[in-house]
Amino acid sequence: MIHIFHNLETLSQAAAETFVNLADQAIRSRGRFSVALSGGNTPRRMYELLASKPLRERVHWGAVHVFWGDERCVPADDPRSNARMAHQALLDQLPLPADNIHPISGDLPPVQAAARYETELRAFFADGEPAFDLILLGLGENSHTASLFPHTPVLHESQRWAAEVYVPSQDMYRVTLTAPIINHAREVLFLVSGAGKAEALQNVLEGAFQPDEFPAQLIRPSGAHATWLVDRAASHKLAEEIMEAA
Repeated sequence: MIHIFHNLETLSQAAAETFVNLADQAIRSRGRFSVALSGGNTPRRMYELLASKPLRERVHWGAVHVFWGDERCVPADDPRSNARMAHQALLDQLPLPADNIHPISGDLPPVQAAARYETELRAFFADGEPAFDLILLGLGENSHTASLFPHTPVLHESQRWAAEVYVPSQDMYRVTLTAPIINHAREVLFLVSGAGKAEALQNVLEGAFQPDEFPAQLIRPSGAHATWLVDRAASHKLAEEIMEAA
């Protein structure tokens, strides 16, 4: 399902409202809300809205558990850290118990960081399926999402929930949720903004199925299409029939 918005602000407002509604539903139904946050620049405004009135007051934060879809293998105070950005824009402004925040240990060696994160995930979901209530994802200009980068071995992972991946173009290791656990989520929400993402979005949504080339094509929660929140600039290369349906 694709929803197209005028700009990043209206997209962010819709994403924040979706977060609040899904949190309310999950807490009422299951007593907790588990969410995996995304890094990058696009979700920052959504996080700022969630940290501010009136949305902040509509969430029972004591029942919210925060994870991450991926992380760079850098210390927590590194400007490149996804967790650092989320703390600045959102988490530090909330009455969220420290035990409810589950970061990836980017300061550890990559293999160890991935193993520790998987252990924590398996403990959290020990009573049932590894189904996040919400996973937030972005889209890179090379069609990557989370740290599922083109032509990397992690794209073919079928057993592990979290894995380390070396990204040659960045000369950096990262840790990521794998496609199978992302696809177990109850809701997956892509946030895509800016003209620079237009070609990648077109390739993922309209191109031939080539997940080694366009990794975001791997994301099909419960075998269905994810929900895409896209601004006009990012959507301008999509076919007319997709635009009209949205």
